Amino acid sequence: MYDKTRFLLYLQQKKSVAKHKLQLYSESTEFDTIIQPTLEEQLGKFPFQGTWNTEIFHNNNPIVLELGCGKAEYSLMLAQQHPEKNFIGVDIKGDRILRGAREAKEKNISNIRFLRMQIEQIHNAFSENEIKEIWITFPDPQPHKKRKRLTSEQFLNKYKKILIKEGFINLKTDSTLFYESTLETIKEMNLQLLYSSSDIYNDGTTGDVVNAKTYYERKWLKEGLDIKYVKFKLHQ
Repeated sequence: MYDKTRFLLYLQQKKSVAKHKLQLYSESTEFDTIIQPTLEEQLGKFPFQGTWNTEIFHNNNPIVLELGCGKAEYSLMLAQQHPEKNFIGVDIKGDRILRGAREAKEKNISNIRFLRMQIEQIHNAFSENEIKEIWITFPDPQPHKKRKRLTSEQFLNKYKKILIKEGFINLKTDSTLFYESTLETIKEMNLQLLYSSSDIYNDGTTGDVVNAKTYYERKWLKEGLDIKYVKFKLHQ
């Protein structure tokens, strides 16, 4: 039976969601730290490709990406700890990176930017040898879609196009599946494994990987989950 009341409620909710998204987009355009390329730009006509240092950061400091950054909690912490580096948080969710941009403004963190785009097109946003380092922090493990994991061969080949020869990738995860899958891919592609740990907080691991903890990471640690880490290079 047709339920008119339920249908009208559905339309009202849909309209409310659309209005909220429009408000978020409008606010995000007010932040010069948020770059939102069009679909055409993402597919190969990106305006800042090769000029991030000169046009966006106005310095020659190395650029570090955080892929699937959410509200860029990790990048914000690293940016504060490393003023000698430039950081870019990449995510497709506009509301998430808007929260990161707000925090950066409140804390006057000047060495960070936010890029809203699909990670599948990340190789179009940067030129060869433009990126020094990549962080992938607590990504979706995609248990039934190996090719969609951010450390699958498909994605690694995209990152290879933009990383400098000495550059490297950092993976931080609570997922045993993602951790083991990444190590397997590294071996299959004959890549250089620099470091790996299945429990970074109990094996003496040092550096940024343990010095910066996100909200959910602290929560997972309280729940007794082990945090895993892999560092590797794409170029021989």
